[in-house]
Amino acid sequence: MYVETVPNRNSPPAILLRESYRDGKTVRKRTLLNLSDWPTEHIEGLRGVLRGGVVIPAGQQALTVERSLPHGHVAAVLGTARAIGLDRLLGPSNSREPNRPRDLVMSMIVSRVIAPTSKLATAKALDPATAASSLGAELALSEVDEDELYAALDWLHERQGAIEAGLAKQHLKGGTLVLYDVSSSYVEGRCCPLAKRGYNRDGKKGKAQIVYGLLCAADGCPVAIEVFEGNTGDPKTVARQVAKLKKRFALDHVVLVGDRGMITQARIDEDLRPAGLDWITALRAPALQGLVGGGYLQMSLFDERDLAAVTSPDFPGERLIVCRNPDLARERARKREDLIAATERDLVKIAASTVRETRPLRGAAKIGLAVGAVFDKHKMAKHFDLTISDARFAYARKTAQIAEEAALDGLYAVRTSLPEETLDDAATVRAYKSLSMVDIDQTWRLSRIKRWRVWVDVGKQGATEWQGCCAGGFELGDCRRIRGDELVEGPLYFDRAAA
Repeated sequence: MYVETVPNRNSPPAILLRESYRDGKTVRKRTLLNLSDWPTEHIEGLRGVLRGGVVIPAGQQALTVERSLPHGHVAAVLGTARAIGLDRLLGPSNSREPNRPRDLVMSMIVSRVIAPTSKLATAKALDPATAASSLGAELALSEVDEDELYAALDWLHERQGAIEAGLAKQHLKGGTLVLYDVSSSYVEGRCCPLAKRGYNRDGKKGKAQIVYGLLCAADGCPVAIEVFEGNTGDPKTVARQVAKLKKRFALDHVVLVGDRGMITQARIDEDLRPAGLDWITALRAPALQGLVGGGYLQMSLFDERDLAAVTSPDFPGERLIVCRNPDLARERARKREDLIAATERDLVKIAASTVRETRPLRGAAKIGLAVGAVFDKHKMAKHFDLTISDARFAYARKTAQIAEEAALDGLYAVRTSLPEETLDDAATVRAYKSLSMVDIDQTWRLSRIKRWRVWVDVGKQGATEWQGCCAGGFELGDCRRIRGDELVEGPLYFDRAAA
């Protein structure tokens, strides 16, 4: 028997209960019952019974979904981490007994990628009773609390040296380029012994901070990270990295790539050259002006090309590759003119306040304080001549100096100790620009973790947090390589850091 729907021209179709039978060699069918007046749910129920199904009472679901945990993003990130061997790098596996601290660290790394949040919220997202994804089940973690996560970070801190050695063995070879950059992050609370007041890159006034240095392979993959006190200057971190590369990683020949604020002449003389390291960095603006003023750099070199190699007795044994970016030049000119104009608007108000009839501004000290506040805001003091007395204030642009600076707009000079046979001019510039990959990775990590940074009483906790951050960055770098993607930025972005 079966239920058949028979079309009926302009009328509703007829719903018939029929059976088929054989008459000799012919298959025939006959109608047993007209079901056209039945409710639709009854007809479908009968149709299901005839097909061997079970009739479900009205109001009762055939299937009840008790819980459905998101899994796709977990499978993607966790699968990639395992494919690149991150779990094996963190700690050994044991077939008889699971390595729970390692699995907890893996869960924190994956959570940082898919849903960054605090340790308390991460523990709740992993616990089976309050799970936000299938991550806890995939790692067989069962119940998890935040104290376990912090204990796993302590375990990770103890393995930091072995993890970094494994990364160096995998990603660093003799004669390789090593990218090094320094950044900082502000700290909430008063318990972190590394937290000090220093140059704050976050724009958080009144906040203590920590400074961290990140060593990366030439392709931007993080290899090692070290946390310093918040008042540590960038150049002071270089010596520790040189010792790490030569002693811990035992690399025969290393080329350290760092920005001009870090690899200074003092660091070259005291740290890099004695250790036998080569370097790629950039000149500061005064040194670049010295090249032009001394006649070692002629602007006519850039009439038909945007790159020129020059030498200077001020940098013996080094190559200087001077580059020009027209887009950057236009941006620099626009920004300088906007800042000078904004400064003049504020200085006009101060000048007017000294000659007004009611309560004029008097006293050289008071006028100087007002002018200092303007220059502190716009940073344009070098472009103005000032005349300040007890009852008078006047200013004028330094047109010659402004024109001299404008002539260098868009120019930057990369300096290196490598001979051209080892790395030509264009490859040297590309190597310096590759520092942007370190900056991209740091920006990615900080944007996802800074809003919930929590420091506990344990002094080494700062280092363990950032070691976990380094492992997460390693995973990001390898994800990028496995997919075959490249983080491509315009030339303006790359050249701004150098200039």
